[in-house]
Amino acid sequence: MQQGANVDVRKPEGLLRGSSIIAEIKASRIEFVLSVPDITTSEGLLRPLSQSAAPRLIRVCKEDEGVGICAGLSYTGRRSLLLIQQTGLLDSLNAVRGVAVEYGLPICMMVGLLQKEPGIPPMQSRHYGVRIVEPILEAMGIAYREIEEEADVAKIRPAIDDAYVQSRPVVLLIGARPA
Repeated sequence: MQQGANVDVRKPEGLLRGSSIIAEIKASRIEFVLSVPDITTSEGLLRPLSQSAAPRLIRVCKEDEGVGICAGLSYTGRRSLLLIQQTGLLDSLNAVRGVAVEYGLPICMMVGLLQKEPGIPPMQSRHYGVRIVEPILEAMGIAYREIEEEADVAKIRPAIDDAYVQSRPVVLLIGARPA
């Protein structure tokens, strides 16, 4: 499997599967997935979600629009997930700060790390846009989990459940293209 100029050397059983991620999203009682198309998760997550009745897929034009809609849904007791890539997260940081952090809302974001090298921690990436994501989230006090291999999928439901129990944002960093 090719990712940019890097060869993914993980064993097939360790490869991230979109079906497993979707199963965890459903197990987390997510009713709505809001998305700006993201090349990292498009084939493995976005396409299957678009062909499924649940959770309901809502396409948005901008990431900060998705943050606002997720906030509104949280006020009505509905669970949602914003599916974007890190460039969109970086573009929408003020909305995340003003809505999710300042108001303490459970805005759950699944963020594809575009150009992240397989097996390399994000903060060690040679790509600046990948390298800065975790330090920014830490500075903002936003919890995050790295999801790169199939074994990491088990982190999704507890992270989402904790975001709703604690009423705080969470970011799930998708470090590989789900198959």
